[in-house]
Amino acid sequence: MSNIPAELKYSKDHEWVKLLDDNTALIGITDYAQSSLGDVTFVELPGEGDSFAKGDSFSVVESVKAASDIYLPVDGEVLEINQPLEDSPELINQDPYGEGWIIKFKINDPAGLDGLLSASDYEPLTAE
Repeated sequence: MSNIPAELKYSKDHEWVKLLDDNTALIGITDYAQSSLGDVTFVELPGEGDSFAKGDSFSVVESVKAASDIYLPVDGEVLEINQPLEDSPELINQDPYGEGWIIKFKINDPAGLDGLLSASDYEPLTAE
């Protein structure tokens, strides 16, 4: 069974969102996603200040198995990227909900988070 922290919100595309305050959040890929990808070898990061609409691909995570687009689950602007991923992409495998976060972003409309899944709603998507 995958590790699915209850305090996070989830997308159907296997991204997680951790609210830091009303308008700021961290985003990364779930334990299920990193496990499915296998060993992460490269992460293409967006630029700080880049804006994305809900559903836009903002990053690409490459592994020994595949390259996978990562989608922003809400409209937002990139405030910070996780620089250590450039030299240590394996952080996504080692700690997907901690050191393996991908971006910190400003949420344009917090109501957009309403479409995200709770841990209990996300869990069935990880059943194999």
